[in-house]
Amino acid sequence: MLSRTLFRLGAGAARRPWRVIALWLLTAAIAVAAAAASGGKTADSMTAPGLDSGYAAELLERAGTGQQGMTAQVVVTPAEAGATFLAGGAARTALVRLQTEVRALPHVLSTSDAEAGGLVSADGRIAVIRVQYPEQSQLSGADLDALIGLGDRMRGELPLRIEMGGDLFFAFSDAGAGIGELVGLLAAATILFLAFGSLVAAALPIGMALFGLTVGVSLMTVLASVTEIPTFGPVLGSMVGLGVGIDYALFVLARHREYLARGIDAHEAAGRAVATAGRPVLFAGATVVVSILGMAAANVPFMTMGGIAVALVVAIMVVASVTLLPAFLGLTGRRLTKVHRFARRSGAGGGGWQRWIRHVNRHPVLYAAGAAGLLVLATLPVFSLRVGLPDDGSQPTSRTERRAYDLVGEGFGPGANGPLVIAVDAAADLGVVNRLVTAVAKDPGVASVMPAQIDQATGIASLVVIPATGPQEKATTDTVARLRADVLPGAVGAGPAKAHVGGAAASLSDVGERTSERLPLFIGAVLALSFVLLLLVFRSVLVPLKAVLLNLLSIGATYGLMVAVFQWGWGASLIGLESTVPIVSFIPMFLFAILFGLSMDYEVFLLSRVREEYLRTGDNATAIVRGIASSARVITSAALIMVAVFLSFAVASDPSTKMFGFGLATAIFVDATLVRMVLVPATMTLLGRANWWLPSWLDRLLPRSPDSSEVDDLAPEAGPVLAAVR
Repeated sequence: MLSRTLFRLGAGAARRPWRVIALWLLTAAIAVAAAAASGGKTADSMTAPGLDSGYAAELLERAGTGQQGMTAQVVVTPAEAGATFLAGGAARTALVRLQTEVRALPHVLSTSDAEAGGLVSADGRIAVIRVQYPEQSQLSGADLDALIGLGDRMRGELPLRIEMGGDLFFAFSDAGAGIGELVGLLAAATILFLAFGSLVAAALPIGMALFGLTVGVSLMTVLASVTEIPTFGPVLGSMVGLGVGIDYALFVLARHREYLARGIDAHEAAGRAVATAGRPVLFAGATVVVSILGMAAANVPFMTMGGIAVALVVAIMVVASVTLLPAFLGLTGRRLTKVHRFARRSGAGGGGWQRWIRHVNRHPVLYAAGAAGLLVLATLPVFSLRVGLPDDGSQPTSRTERRAYDLVGEGFGPGANGPLVIAVDAAADLGVVNRLVTAVAKDPGVASVMPAQIDQATGIASLVVIPATGPQEKATTDTVARLRADVLPGAVGAGPAKAHVGGAAASLSDVGERTSERLPLFIGAVLALSFVLLLLVFRSVLVPLKAVLLNLLSIGATYGLMVAVFQWGWGASLIGLESTVPIVSFIPMFLFAILFGLSMDYEVFLLSRVREEYLRTGDNATAIVRGIASSARVITSAALIMVAVFLSFAVASDPSTKMFGFGLATAIFVDATLVRMVLVPATMTLLGRANWWLPSWLDRLLPRSPDSSEVDDLAPEAGPVLAAVR
């Protein structure tokens, strides 16, 4: 039986705390050492099999043109007012020297000749040196560091303003959220102290989460040495890991203090806490992991690997909650019962929550309709959702990538920041290349087409196409679609030649389209799985159905608010967003997987207490009031911690990190307020005893699982009061 097993695990860890802590210390040391030895580096490859942009990349690789590799741009303008590169003199000499220095960097295959290649603006004030690198697998962050270091040195030696950007920065720039983690930890510590009134109690969840995060991120680094882990993996893993780790520990710690208040021995109290609160922790953690791993259905490798990395951290936090935390609880003994006088004054009793729940239950229709109406209203902007990928134009102006982006747009037009590459397998019909150049140049969405490069050995040609619009604009996506559907087939004709559109802008558009296509199927699968798991846990049809619908509604509201902030710019300045951006193509699927799992934390924790009360009293109304009121404060504290952790990432400089942080924080806030404290009691009151209805035939089919109260029954009778947070 699961509860008995968890009881023995928790009690055993509490009785032998130093053994368990030593084992975790050893595990952390081995993980850190393995990470250092592996030298694993995160990298981004926004591609997926079976996409037109992927076929273009394959052709370019066969031709050996080097265009399938990584690129960087060095953008320069004379420091002296009025000077130009076309007039010769010091500016032109400095440009030639810079080009020579860049070409000498490790792994650089070639650099464009700014003058010969036409990469000097019409007024002669802005020049672009395009730097060609091999494929990403052959590079590392050291190559980016070398390029940045050269720029820093040249700025002091040449009369030029030098800015940089390109694929190399996107792939190897550290999203660095260390400050976010620190702010989140400080906020979590403050909330925990206010909730528990004890520095010791506040320190335990944070200590456990840091242990788990050390092991998880280190193993992620090891994993990155054998497969490609996207750069957002460690950031998202830290964000989610801190949130769920502290929350899971909070649930177990709250139960432990409840048992201590009943006078139970500290070791046995730890076992009982793990047996009762540990069950919903296991279930919630498993839901998060399964939901995230389900993203493999999108068939986008970098999303799948990013999901595996995050799921790994969550799984480690679950294990820590039922092993490392009870060891800490065994060491602290009954010191956890000591409460600071401030907490005794501010949290003396749960009458306030009971009065609120009773008030909601007296007006269930009003509150259910009002809360649902607010969520539906917040969901409406979803119909304007546009996926894409924020480019360097969405970076703050303090970043060199943004300054380079602005200079390129100023000198060559917005499309120069996201060139397309058309790869053509001419199949001995070289005349098709000329037809393609002519046809593509006539398209209204194309600003210019550079001279074609033809590999004589393979017959593969490549055309660099400059769109008339910027990389993240919808018009550019429309141009790509039009080239594929009309322009290229018309130019190629019925012959054997084949043409495909590639380049970063096309690749990101393709990935966004694929994830959008697969998102409904993914959402349906996660909803169905969650319904089945809740059905097994609570042995009810309507409780899991209600939970699935309410969670879906809260996540829809989160998507809508993200559109309002990031696409429409409502309140964008509050999180430091300098310009509106599309929603990152892979974030809706990631957010759904994570948020649906996290919302199950509160659902399972809250409904477990309601079900315990219902089994004890047989009265639905009493069970709702007592169960929700007894859980309300710990759920509120847990939600505040998650919101604080996630919001600390929402102020990061990287727009993708902002989206993750804002989306997660918003969803948790909505879920813990409107959903858990308004919609859940209102709808459960309206359903009455039907909450726990289960057809007899289904009851016979479902496997039996002992209720968590089997361990609780061993304790002296006491009201289900969360003394831990009062």
